[in-house]
Amino acid sequence: MNYDVIIIGAGLVGLATAYQTKLKNPGSKILILEKENNVSLHQSGHNSGVIHSGIYYKPGSLKAKNCIEGYNSVINFAEKYGIKYDLCGKIIVATSQEELPLLDNIYKRGVENGLENLQYLSREEFREIEPHCEGVRAIKVPQTGIIDYPGVAQKIKELFEELGGEVRFNQEVKNIVTKGNEIIVQTATAEFKTSKLVSCAGLYSDKVTKMTNQENDVIIIPFRGEYYKIKDEKKHLVKHLIYPVPDPNFPFLGVHFTRMIDGNIEAGPNAVLAFKKEGYKFFDFDFNETMQTLMWPGFRKIVAKYGKTGMGEVHRSLSKSAFTKALQKLMPEIQESDLVPGGSGVRAQACDRNGGLIDDFDIVKNGNIIHVRNAPSPAATSCLSIGNTISELI
Repeated sequence: MNYDVIIIGAGLVGLATAYQTKLKNPGSKILILEKENNVSLHQSGHNSGVIHSGIYYKPGSLKAKNCIEGYNSVINFAEKYGIKYDLCGKIIVATSQEELPLLDNIYKRGVENGLENLQYLSREEFREIEPHCEGVRAIKVPQTGIIDYPGVAQKIKELFEELGGEVRFNQEVKNIVTKGNEIIVQTATAEFKTSKLVSCAGLYSDKVTKMTNQENDVIIIPFRGEYYKIKDEKKHLVKHLIYPVPDPNFPFLGVHFTRMIDGNIEAGPNAVLAFKKEGYKFFDFDFNETMQTLMWPGFRKIVAKYGKTGMGEVHRSLSKSAFTKALQKLMPEIQESDLVPGGSGVRAQACDRNGGLIDDFDIVKNGNIIHVRNAPSPAATSCLSIGNTISELI
């Protein structure tokens, strides 16, 4: 079974990479290998469904570049193929005077990244559009929206197959062997040969990278984000998306309120160390994966740096009352009784040996092999742009 290009992983980034590559090389034989029985079953299908604007990201970074380009691409894609989306906008709210300099930095980044019509709002002004929200000042971001990302993934798969691309499910990659210019990808049941390989393995990107690069200097540390849903009778409390000012030293956006494309409203997520890479529940556990995290030299430095913050996240995971209290900083009216358990997702966060939580997308090319080693949020928004970037590398 010989192919011109093999892509590992049928999440949004893998699918978009395969699709963009097939568009540019219609005669090429391209295969996607996926260990699950369908597309987008992990990060791509467990995220909050937000179309990110690019306001947070360092100008010139891969995140900024691909988010801005991906934002327009994913909206055009949704328009063309009838996928549900809504550019409902969001506000980023400073809840104290101390957060105002951070809010200013976010605004400046948005301007540098080319966002138009950003607005500073006073307390009185933002309460006109979010009357139940509390804070001292906010930024209105009209570009932010919500979308059906699993629907995007299914449509990309459909288009890829219509072009002659092939997707094989239940094919977990066990080993990769290189012989000159030939690359052999081995699964439990088959071998596939190619001259070019792209790994978009998400939570297992470090494991797949190590199959071709024993000196891999990053691992994936999984962080679970848990959500509550707001009861139907309290949905009126949230009109748009409401975000806090994030901690600039921590690569998470903090608990926020998100309108979903299905009409529900989610509150969250927290960011809790997961003891299994696909551990969507608190007590999910995998010994080997947990030991990989605990034994990584960078993890010990993370504990030293973020230990107090991490314990607070665990406390909110175990205590609905503590979770509610965090939400009340933005919306004092919200009560514990207004929240019902929602879903969860696991973020694949790359960490280096020095304890650095890698903030930008990380794509490395070594000969005919490309590894996407770090593609957390806003990778869903950016997927078509990332796919185009990788297709150029191919």
